[in-house]
Amino acid sequence: MSPQAPGLSRTPYAPARTPALRAGDNEARRRPAHSGRRPDGGDATNTATAARWSLVIPLKPLVLAKSRLAAAVGDELRPRLALAFALDTVAAALKCPAVRNVAVVTDDPLAGAELAALGARIVPDSPGAGLNAALAHGAYRMRSRHPALPVAALNADLPALRPAELGRVLAAAAAFPRAFLADAAGIGTTFLSAVPGRDLSPVFGGPSRAAHSASGAAEILLDGVDSVRRDVDTGADLRAALSLGVGPATTALRDALDPVRGH
Repeated sequence: MSPQAPGLSRTPYAPARTPALRAGDNEARRRPAHSGRRPDGGDATNTATAARWSLVIPLKPLVLAKSRLAAAVGDELRPRLALAFALDTVAAALKCPAVRNVAVVTDDPLAGAELAALGARIVPDSPGAGLNAALAHGAYRMRSRHPALPVAALNADLPALRPAELGRVLAAAAAFPRAFLADAAGIGTTFLSAVPGRDLSPVFGGPSRAAHSASGAAEILLDGVDSVRRDVDTGADLRAALSLGVGPATTALRDALDPVRGH
């Protein structure tokens, strides 16, 4: 058994799925009634005037996802949390008025089905060559459908994501050909964008803040966007996300964790 981080238990999780939203529920209030949507999320678009961004979110097969989190929560709960993080990230992104489309690059059938039900387009990870290849493939697929829209890569492990904070990051990114946002630790990256006509050129993994800067992307320097920076890889990261306030899918798993004092 793996060592346990303080404040988090490894209580076995009794599967209790958060009710999935039907495709388009996140955007129903701001799109015309005649806008078409397929039940698999194939036409998951926000047609509001302000909606101008395509987002690409990568997700490993759940059996492999969030491996570093196992030390804190155990291997039974780890894949459930990985799915919950992705559900909360996609749901919040689809509620952002600036976001027109969300594509999730994944080969996981359970995650694909649940994320499609939220309204995401599911793109198979056909390159099968790691994170950056998956993001480049997802960006290509989105641009083949929406060539006039800027595209952005967003982490799948942002369970505290706030639509308004994501909107501020997108607005700042629009001023640069390519732009990125560093993670809460100041080492990695949670967001990378490119305007039409520019390659996304992702270099995620490890010290990607320095790598994206070296690639010529502009760093977005904004206060008050903690939810867009707060990715979750470790028990400490999870406690920090919980302190910000997480979405409903992650909240549904709180009973499987020891309560975090003061939250």
